[in-house]
Amino acid sequence: MGHHDKKHNEPIQQTGSKIPREGLGNQQAQADFEVDFFQKIIELNPQYVDVLRVLGNLLTLKGKYAEGMAIDKRLVRLRPSDALAHYNLACSYALLSRTELSLKTLRLAIDLGYSDFHYMREDKDLDSIRHDPRFKKIIKAYENGA
Repeated sequence: MGHHDKKHNEPIQQTGSKIPREGLGNQQAQADFEVDFFQKIIELNPQYVDVLRVLGNLLTLKGKYAEGMAIDKRLVRLRPSDALAHYNLACSYALLSRTELSLKTLRLAIDLGYSDFHYMREDKDLDSIRHDPRFKKIIKAYENGA
């Protein structure tokens, strides 16, 4: 789950193979700390793209989809030809059930070079549009070199 760039960067894991249930509160506190930390960095440097990507991912993982979408929109403004920024914005739109904008933005991400079609088929963020015939048509057309 999470945005793609954010998806290529593996989530920070605690040592050990399993996190005990009682550790989940600590995990939440850590996520809150990280959001606050990265927001302070952005206050000092509003165009710090790498930090914006991480912050957008954290907000999305915490279920703060509207805030994550605002970060994704900001990234698209800062990097208008960044396929990954557009893909992440398409995911945010899908998470907020904004189907038309999600499909339009996904098509633009692909036009800009995003091509991980296998991931698109599996990405939980796109669940709300996955069964839309237009989603299937976009994937099929681009996979076939349209």
